[in-house]
This record gives sequence, C-alpha cells and structure tokens, in this order.
Amino acid sequence: MIYKNQIHSYRDLPIRFAELGTVYRYERSGTLHGMLRVRGFTQDDAHIFCTLEQVVAEVRGVIDLAIHMAGVFGYEFQTYLSTRPEKTIGSDEVWDRATGDLRRAMEERGLSYKIDEGAGTFYGPKIDIKWVDALGREWTGPTIQVDFNLPERFDVNYIAEDGERHRVAMIHRTLLGSMERFVGGLVEHYAGAFPLWLAPTQAALIPITDDQIDYARDVARRLQDAGLRVAVNDRRDRMQAKIREAQMQKIPYMLVIGKREAAEDAVAVRLRNGRDLGAMPVATFLDLALPRIASRSLYLDEVEESAAREAEFAVST
Repeated sequence: MIYKNQIHSYRDLPIRFAELGTVYRYERSGTLHGMLRVRGFTQDDAHIFCTLEQVVAEVRGVIDLAIHMAGVFGYEFQTYLSTRPEKTIGSDEVWDRATGDLRRAMEERGLSYKIDEGAGTFYGPKIDIKWVDALGREWTGPTIQVDFNLPERFDVNYIAEDGERHRVAMIHRTLLGSMERFVGGLVEHYAGAFPLWLAPTQAALIPITDDQIDYARDVARRLQDAGLRVAVNDRRDRMQAKIREAQMQKIPYMLVIGKREAAEDAVAVRLRNGRDLGAMPVATFLDLALPRIASRSLYLDEVEESAAREAEFAVST
C-alpha cells in the first residue's frame, strides 16, 4: 500500500522498503522454547519492488548482504533452494522463471546449495540461508522469497517504457529473521562468551581494596570515553571472588587494580579463559582492545588468535 501511494515509472525501480515488523503465531504451549520459538517475534523484513529483469541482480545484492552478516557474527552457513510445493498460485512459466532466477543468482555468487524439494511457499520459491552454530546445528537465518501473490492481490504495477502498466516483481527478504530466535541462537553459538565487539560488558574493573576505587572509576571513565562498555566492581568482596564472578559472566577482559597499578596508571589484564596478560599502561590496553572492536575480531589477543588459526589449519588438513 505504501508503494501504491504514488505511480512509479520503470526509472524508479528498484524500490526497497524495510521495517522491523512484529508478527504473531499461536504456537501450542508444548512447542514454545525460550527465545527460539515464541508466539510474538520481530523480523527485519523488507520488500523489494523491481522489474522481472532486475530480479537476479536484486537477489545477488541480498545474498551479498547475508554473507556479510554471517561473517560479522562468525557463522558458517548452508544454503537451500526451496522449490514449488503441491498447492501454489501462478503459472508454470512464472514459477520456472522465478526458480531459475534464484538459482542463477546463487550460482553467480559461487554459492553451493541444496535443493529443498517442495519447501517453497504457495506464492513463490525461496532461498533459505541457515546459520550453522558451533555444535553443527542449523538455525533459520536469511530468507529470500519471490512473491507472485501480493502483486496480483493488490494490483501492484509500474509504468514501463511502452507507457503501459506492467505487474511489478516483488521480493521479500529477511537478514537475521526473527530477532528473538537470532539472539537465542547467538547465545548458543558462543555459549555466552561473545566476541569483544558484541559483549554487553567488554571489561570489568576490579579494585583490590577500597583505596583503588577512585582510580578504577577514573580508568572506567577514560575507557568509556574511548568507546568501551565497562563496569566497576566496587563491592567489598575478595578479589578472587570478583574475578570468578566476571569469568562466570564471560566478560572478555578483567582489569585488576592494586596499589602499584594505581601508582603507575596501569591495569593488570586477565582474559575470561583465565590467562593473565600482566600489568600494562591503560593506553597499551586500549591499543590491544580497540583494534579488535573496530575489526569485529573473534579473538581477544594474538595468542588466542594464533591458537584458533592453528586449530583451523589442523582441521582443514
């Protein structure tokens, strides 16, 4: 209806509308599962209005964005082409063209894919890109669907070069799908130990005694000014208890502050895996953390990254 609010020429296309839209399903109580299967959820939905000749290019663009998002969140993925089910609308010719366009877009992007026979919707074929988590489980992620139904039902057209009205081609797409399911899957994927850039709290400052609380708060202010999300644990617990709590919360960095660190404008850095990087100036810690946030690195330091690369190499060979 937003598209139809005005007349569109072929020169205007493609037109892309996106929203975060909340939808509801009455799932049976026995099927509900935390954030992974809920009755109300929000999708990052979009409708792309284009000509038939533009479908392949638009689908390629969505695939590129989906691959980018998979890389950002550290997911491998499996791609499926879902074909025509038994009950459908639209002619064989239209279905064959749409399925061929989706297939061509994937092949032009060099994607390997599996055929999910008959798993398309009644109104068109689709591409399903499923995230593969750390345990090898697949989670529904981006979907790209060609829709023959709504343009017909709502008489959605554009003015072509010949001056006549032509039926618009419409593509639905989601990138992360259900926000709730995506966040639940992300927690499962990382077992709560999020990459530094994604962690809700990126560093916990742990003063050893009350004498270092003011300095810890000053360091926290400087780190926040640099863009980090930090918290000061100024409760009167033992230092080891504070470290254990931060490790249980899977906070990437623990910055322990004693008398010497306060005197030298330094912090003693520990990783959530228990490794101790020792004392370093606050500026040096920022040099360690900020590039990893900017690059969305999955690793907290060079040693962790090197070990992961060696493990990947061993698996591949």
